[in-house]
Amino acid sequence: MNDIKRILVGKIVAPQGIRGEVRVQTFTEKPSDFQNLAVLGNNIAPGAFHFVRVVPNSNVIIARIDNITDRNAAEMLRGIELFINRDDLPATKSGEYYQADLIGMTVIRGGTELGRVVCFQNFGAGDIMELDNGDMVAFRGASVDMNTKTIKVE
Repeated sequence: MNDIKRILVGKIVAPQGIRGEVRVQTFTEKPSDFQNLAVLGNNIAPGAFHFVRVVPNSNVIIARIDNITDRNAAEMLRGIELFINRDDLPATKSGEYYQADLIGMTVIRGGTELGRVVCFQNFGAGDIMELDNGDMVAFRGASVDMNTKTIKVE
């Protein structure tokens, strides 16, 4: 699944203060992971995104973007999705996977093909795979086979 070049890691959700900082909803394991990421986005030049701080007890960070110096300019960035290059991620340990690497895999239950993974959702009770036919299947207890590009679920 290495044909995926960019991975969504966050989204600008609002301006923060009057100096042009923005609030970013993060999709990373820990919001502080943003301090080590080379973030890309539409209307954001490479290297222009700068981590400032984590908002306590949330998945939101505060960031600064070069040449954005006031609240009005920051407001214009609302809704911009932020990405990283897949190749910039560290290698995973045995039994660990990046969700992006599972997109497109076939999901199987009891020998029956259920569909292919198009994305993941998490509404608070664990990761759910959304399939190309619209079905949603819990990832908990799944067995991933990277060689055959299949995910077996219970």
